[in-house]
Amino acid sequence: MSLRPFQTDDHDAVNALHRGVWWPERSEAGWAWLAANPARLDIGAPSGWVVPGRDGQAAAFMGNLIQRVWKDDRLHHVATGFSVIVPAAVRGQSRALIRAVLDQPNIAAGYTLNANPRSAPLYGRHGMSAWPHRTSTLKLSWIVDPIDCLRGRLLREAVRRAPHLTDPYRERFLRAERGLSGARPGRRPSPVSVLTDLSDGSPYDAFWQALKADGRAVADRSPGILRWRIADPDQTEPPVLLAYVREGEITGYAMAVLAKATPIDPVFLEILDLVALNDEPHAIPALMRALIDQARARGAAKVRLQVVHEEMQRRLGPWALGARHEGGWGHGHIRFRDGAETGDLATWSPTPFDGDHGFCQRPAPRARPQASAQAHSGKAA
Repeated sequence: MSLRPFQTDDHDAVNALHRGVWWPERSEAGWAWLAANPARLDIGAPSGWVVPGRDGQAAAFMGNLIQRVWKDDRLHHVATGFSVIVPAAVRGQSRALIRAVLDQPNIAAGYTLNANPRSAPLYGRHGMSAWPHRTSTLKLSWIVDPIDCLRGRLLREAVRRAPHLTDPYRERFLRAERGLSGARPGRRPSPVSVLTDLSDGSPYDAFWQALKADGRAVADRSPGILRWRIADPDQTEPPVLLAYVREGEITGYAMAVLAKATPIDPVFLEILDLVALNDEPHAIPALMRALIDQARARGAAKVRLQVVHEEMQRRLGPWALGARHEGGWGHGHIRFRDGAETGDLATWSPTPFDGDHGFCQRPAPRARPQASAQAHSGKAA
């Protein structure tokens, strides 16, 4: 079977593939938003690839997310595959889909930061290495509501052991029950404020310019990219954006979203980004405190950071020591090109922002009288 680029006409078939594995579907507006990714348009890359079946409809799928990475004023494009869906009828096509991401032109690296336990072994067969190198198996989490976390574990075990005794598709931990609607802002340390101005020339823009000039390779966090990121029409509510301000200047920021992995799981606050300037030692711990407060105010049971590099562990300080360790199967893999790993991308230390986590999370549904589960999990392969 041959591959072809993912097209507008494939939306229905690809959504059906997502339904088949209980992953969240996208609206027409959501697919159009993904296609409008400015980094993808830079190099004219496909939004993904499909394996056509005998009827010409998409029988397997893998998304293609392009990002810009800057090292000083030098621009590189990188690609992460997402949502690998290969039904049994086309078994074996995952190899061709992964190769399509890795072998496409105009990129300095192909990678995933969100492999699930089932797909993780596939990537090593394509010359991909564990990444971040020493922490590719590590996720960190902080429990905010231990009772809800316990209820979620017990409910999952009950569904596993006796699925006929309970409805695994009915939403639990709804926002109305948890008081999420109209939640008051969390208590924030005084240097931390809600970030609302993402205009060009704003204080955030000045932070981005300073971050870009900080000597590291960094994914594009320019105001324009963040404006595109937070405009996802399939979100149930906007991301949490926080800024750490020192002497009137932003020196660190965080982004997070409320997510709900399955209908029977509690709401988590998923950290999508957490970054500070090199000479700012206080921003990361203060932003973590603010994120915990936001989670508590919004009814989330846990805060989670799904991509952790060694420098992040150091900068988290006591927060890293007190965190629960999750993962363990190796969710991060990368293949660099043309020596980029020892060149401009040698200092690239990713956060979930660099991966597909902001695109594949299952949003925590809004409260409604009878919430029906349309999807179980937003975790991409």
